[in-house]
Amino acid sequence: MTPFQPDYRHIVDAACNRTPRRLPLYEHNVSMPVVAALTGVDVEGLFNGTRADKAEYFRIFCRLLVENGYDVVPFEMCACCVVQGGRGLIGQAGPLVQSMADLETFPWKAKLAEYQAAARDSFEALRSALPPGMKAVGGVGNGLMETIQDFVPYQQLAYLTVDDPEMYAKLWVRIGDMLVSFWEWVLAEYADMFAVCRFGDDLGFRTSTLIAPDDIRAHIIPQYRRIVDLVHRHGKPFLLHSCGQIHDVMEDLIRDAKIDAKHSNEDQICPFRTWLERYGDRIGNFGGIEMNVLCLKSPEEIGDYVREVLEYSRGHGGVAIGSGNQISPYMPPRSFLAMSETVRRWRGDF
Repeated sequence: MTPFQPDYRHIVDAACNRTPRRLPLYEHNVSMPVVAALTGVDVEGLFNGTRADKAEYFRIFCRLLVENGYDVVPFEMCACCVVQGGRGLIGQAGPLVQSMADLETFPWKAKLAEYQAAARDSFEALRSALPPGMKAVGGVGNGLMETIQDFVPYQQLAYLTVDDPEMYAKLWVRIGDMLVSFWEWVLAEYADMFAVCRFGDDLGFRTSTLIAPDDIRAHIIPQYRRIVDLVHRHGKPFLLHSCGQIHDVMEDLIRDAKIDAKHSNEDQICPFRTWLERYGDRIGNFGGIEMNVLCLKSPEEIGDYVREVLEYSRGHGGVAIGSGNQISPYMPPRSFLAMSETVRRWRGDF
């Protein structure tokens, strides 16, 4: 069998809603425990080591993906690493700012240098490890909704809308300013190694958006537009990863934020077929394979499910197939292999 040759241009075509010559595989992330199980290497130890260790981690990760038919490697350095490390986002820390005075005195100007120091080794290591034909999808992780919750956790954020609406409005703008500065640096230094830029920003849950759609339109989408415009000026398409029921704001995300593609789907919220039918004429759609299927079904059942998705995806513009969320630590590694092998057989790799 001829060794697989990655070609990142297929994922660019899918993100730009052009039908690629070869249907690409895509993952938002492949967890380190799964990578370790499939390679037999302590990759987490490598990633947390020196720059040389990180480069070895990325070489192993890229090689695993190439061996399984992927054209791109996912990687983003999360903005929350210079806020509360995500602890506020997951409810393990309280608010960093509780008043307009806190907002004004917060060390915003120091955050870019902190982010650069935290991220530089990883980006440099990834660049050194990319094999010919492969690029990354990612950039600055965490969008507005996730980052604001690391400053002010979700429950307190809800109170803030009533207790201090002026501060609430201004906080979105300050976070937008911070994220734009991070993206300016990443794109100035590393745009060449990205095929598609993206961030993950979960705007919804099973039945609705996490905050009122009008708040998303007023406070989040204008900041998204700043980042997406910046990405477009560097000649890259922008992919939004967002979980949940967000149809109330999808038209705004397409029309006003100018996203090029969308990832994340869950059958109980909205099957991938519906995403394709509603939006496939305007944006690329990534994902498709239900997490419950990947976690609970046999390789044979996964193969049947994937083939069904592949068949109904025909003719719906730019599509990239992968998990509806990510290859999580609790997913059996054989499920990842069953999915990727089914796609590769369908597209004629072997």
